[in-house]
Amino acid sequence: MQTQEIKKISSQVRRDILRMVHACQSGHPGGSLGCTDLLVDLYFSTMNLKTDAAGKVVFDMDGTNEDLFFLSNGHISPLIYSVLARRGYFTTSELASFRKINTRLQGHPTPHEHLEGIRIASGSLGQGLSVAIGAAQAKKLNGDKSTVYCLMGDGEQNEGQVWEAAMYAPHHNVDNLIAFIDENGQQIDGPTEKVMSNRDLQAKYEAFGWNVMRMDGNNAEDIQNTLIKAKAALGNGSPIMIIMKTEMGAGVDFMMYSHKWHGVAPNDQQLQDALAQLEETLGDY
Repeated sequence: MQTQEIKKISSQVRRDILRMVHACQSGHPGGSLGCTDLLVDLYFSTMNLKTDAAGKVVFDMDGTNEDLFFLSNGHISPLIYSVLARRGYFTTSELASFRKINTRLQGHPTPHEHLEGIRIASGSLGQGLSVAIGAAQAKKLNGDKSTVYCLMGDGEQNEGQVWEAAMYAPHHNVDNLIAFIDENGQQIDGPTEKVMSNRDLQAKYEAFGWNVMRMDGNNAEDIQNTLIKAKAALGNGSPIMIIMKTEMGAGVDFMMYSHKWHGVAPNDQQLQDALAQLEETLGDY
């Protein structure tokens, strides 16, 4: 898919995120907006997804012979819900049920209500990379040549389980895995450098044996080019880690450059100001 089309879809997804969080006055818009460009590229361009004869995506929990994505930083659920709906896993009208009681679109993704596109519960930070490694190993054991993708936050690197997984994957040559760290420099309590510095993440992952790349996570062209490079490097004995620089709240000027919008919903006027900056390209739900 051309990057211009990716940008159009991303604009609509950002509108969805803002409207969902505003409607229930709860949720996490900052990181969701920041990671939008990556997830749109993955689901609409990069990943090989299972489809029927008409080209409609088909979901099953096994995920055999298709690429898989695991969202570890599950608080950015508005993003994954919008992308899945826009890709056709379920209807966009369901986005209006976000965070409402007894609905499938809870604040953190969960598979227990059989939500298409969601394979694990996430939001208890630090677990997604471990699950992704297990799925990648299963694919290798089954002779499945598909790729597994996983997204984590930079604040999430404070979790000890991340580093157990980081040691495990290179040791076991899990080379069908591409993981990402959203390096926006912000977490709920403030800048990552003040809460608990990650220092040099590239040097750390390289020391564990990962093939580390960097990209601008808010630049559609750089995302596409880096993912092409990463896919070409698969199968060489090492998992791949892409550290992507993003801005929390990307696409909405007053939400950027601060941790303030990590978990705060916009009021009525702020919603209108934000939507005015984003083109409606696919029609609001």
